[in-house]
Amino acid sequence: MMERTQRPLELILARNLLTSLSTPAFLVDEGGAMLFYNEAAGALLGTSFEELGRMSADEWGEVFGPFDDEGKQIPLEELPTTKALRRGQPTIDFSTIRSAKGVSHRVAVSALPIVADTGQEGAMVFFWPQDAESG
Repeated sequence: MMERTQRPLELILARNLLTSLSTPAFLVDEGGAMLFYNEAAGALLGTSFEELGRMSADEWGEVFGPFDDEGKQIPLEELPTTKALRRGQPTIDFSTIRSAKGVSHRVAVSALPIVADTGQEGAMVFFWPQDAESG
């Protein structure tokens, strides 16, 4: 019988919190894999979490970005999410993401680490559209 790994309580509670927010947000594990994003994020990204499911950090980056001002994909190690995971401190930055429909959005990104008694568990990432279209 295959044993199923139980998610840390902190990640379960974080997902429940993000579900109730109207701010676009997603949840990553300690390795940066996207575990969940809320309905508000789905509206901005042009697809629901249920349609895509979990994605590795590399997959997420290829599909949605983020991208710098010249349209180049920002390296994983430079992302606020990665910095928050590695340093265990909140990180803020600006970048551009691309929706599944090809629409680009300038966003402010805040990544907040989730740290449990046992150590780093993941991060919650909030992003606010900065372009007039998403107002």
